[in-house]
Amino acid sequence: MTHTHYHFDHVGSFLRPQALKEARAAYLDNKISEAELKKVQHEEIKKLVDHEAKVGLSAVTDGEFNRSWWHLDFLWGLNGVASYNQEDSYKFHGAKTRTTNIQLVDKIAFNPEHPFFSDFEYLKSVLPEGVEPKVTIPSPSLIPNRDHRSDRWPEFYENWTDFLDDLAKAYHETILHFYALGARYVQLDDTTWAYLIARLIDEPENHEKYEQMCEDIVYVINRILDGLPDDLRVTTHICRGNFKSTYLFEGSYEPVAKYLGQLNYDSFFLEYDDARSGSFAPLSEIWNHRANVLLVLGIFTSKKAELEDKSEILARLNEAQKYVPLKNLALSTQCGFASTEEGNQLTQEEQWAKLAYIKQVSDEVFKGI
Repeated sequence: MTHTHYHFDHVGSFLRPQALKEARAAYLDNKISEAELKKVQHEEIKKLVDHEAKVGLSAVTDGEFNRSWWHLDFLWGLNGVASYNQEDSYKFHGAKTRTTNIQLVDKIAFNPEHPFFSDFEYLKSVLPEGVEPKVTIPSPSLIPNRDHRSDRWPEFYENWTDFLDDLAKAYHETILHFYALGARYVQLDDTTWAYLIARLIDEPENHEKYEQMCEDIVYVINRILDGLPDDLRVTTHICRGNFKSTYLFEGSYEPVAKYLGQLNYDSFFLEYDDARSGSFAPLSEIWNHRANVLLVLGIFTSKKAELEDKSEILARLNEAQKYVPLKNLALSTQCGFASTEEGNQLTQEEQWAKLAYIKQVSDEVFKGI
């Protein structure tokens, strides 16, 4: 492997503790100051990273405790992007989200004062010995042609490629700044591939449109990754939606596997926790016989507390090895435990029990590798 890889890993978000939920509610009601909210966030993040290290994670996150959404808080911190409330919520199966969204208000650009930078510096300052910090931010694919976020691009650009180039440049410079602050592990979370899988399956008459979106994502991502430092690894999590234990999309990776195989990521977190994900057959094309690529299989679920049957997990892992060598595989939940501050429908104790179980299985499966 070109970089250090972990056969037991976690996507990134964790259930918000009650003290943090109460502090955020008090802040929104103007009952406490931003500084008082930040104090509670820092206290809870310190407890969290200690627990992450205790459960055996080698790369730890701040649990996304400083944000409300997994994606929007970061996106509206970029220059040229602002928040607004749309008319409709996102169409999850069985649940409604809040109506927050983002839109372009100028040319998109790197923001050297992005609040996520100070968040990362705090995470670094409270790390237990023997672990490294992991940055989780949304993929740039969340902006072009998704949920009306790029609708205003003609107001600021003469052509679409100039917009994509600015988007790639903003992300490239953002990742380099994280690197300068000490980050060596950055993850781009991405629901657009799952969206495209659904569209390519359900709208055959619009294949050309959605294939072009696939090509645009490959173009932007690889421009971002080009020229990054050799000791920086960048991974992606391909998500089908995660809100109050519900989901947005379903379908096999097959329609987009050829594009995923073109992405120059160091590793891929892939959702495989139930039948929504399809078979493991597309893994071969995603891996594409690149010796340094790791595929992190989310065959455990973060949506439910029940621990998976070990024999079924081992059988599924054996099935995956028909397409990818064991050394190129790893284990995780299919997503985080709280992609938004509401969180999934399980307790913190159940969250940690799930991770401890994955660690136990991982140690057995990858012993000596």
